[in-house]
Amino acid sequence: MNVFYQGEIGGPQELFDQLIRGNIDLFLGWPQTSYDERLGVLTLPYLTLGWDEALDAYGKDGWISEVIDPVLSDIGLEYLGPFPEGFGGIATANTYATNYEEAQEKGIKLRSQPIFPLPQTIQAMGFQAVPIDWSEVYTSIQTGVVDGDSSNVIYWDYTYFNDLLDYFVHSKHNFSFYTFLMNQDSWNALDEEDRGIIANAVEVVVNEQFENAKAEDEKWIQTAQKEGMEYIVPSDEEMAAWTERVRETVWVEAEESLGEDVMSAVREHASEPK
Repeated sequence: MNVFYQGEIGGPQELFDQLIRGNIDLFLGWPQTSYDERLGVLTLPYLTLGWDEALDAYGKDGWISEVIDPVLSDIGLEYLGPFPEGFGGIATANTYATNYEEAQEKGIKLRSQPIFPLPQTIQAMGFQAVPIDWSEVYTSIQTGVVDGDSSNVIYWDYTYFNDLLDYFVHSKHNFSFYTFLMNQDSWNALDEEDRGIIANAVEVVVNEQFENAKAEDEKWIQTAQKEGMEYIVPSDEEMAAWTERVRETVWVEAEESLGEDVMSAVREHASEPK
């Protein structure tokens, strides 16, 4: 098995394209919505609002996994399991906002992953969303194209942009996780014993990550604070207002691409704001 890390052989969309074509066999990353927009449910904002609910929802047997498994199969992929990181936030330089009105007033521009509906979510929260691939984020912040990054857990913003960013607002608008995917033809070409080896290895890693993800996220929150990044948690009222505004706009917009069946499952299972 040859392992290629981060952008060695391409960006997220290119890698996903190569996975579909069978040029890459196994993939740990975000599924792109270019082949089926229903995969946008994975990044639908404010689906879950706390760790326990998120781990139940995104687990291998959770309701979100039940929704996406047949979708991934339809485009030729075998879904092996999730790899959770934590709740994303808003990392910025010089200024920050904890509510829609403040974000609008300050005109804060944020890098967003170019995956529906993340740019739409950032816009609905009051920021100006600028879709940019990961490889270009540092330069974009450095040159002032954007004021910061969005939708990542604090680990990524601290590790890669700590010298540029001052604040991390834990808006928790998305639950960040990756998926273990394998090209279906590659999977089917393996004998039963080899499929079992891969499936069991993924299960071990996934179970370990589910146990450690919350503690790992907390560790990086503490580390970032010690190194000078200010960590900010919006009030319950601000969180409830953001949740309501985003659900009223992005969820309605998403229904056309995700379909009635997917959105019915979302509305049945999504967490209720406090």
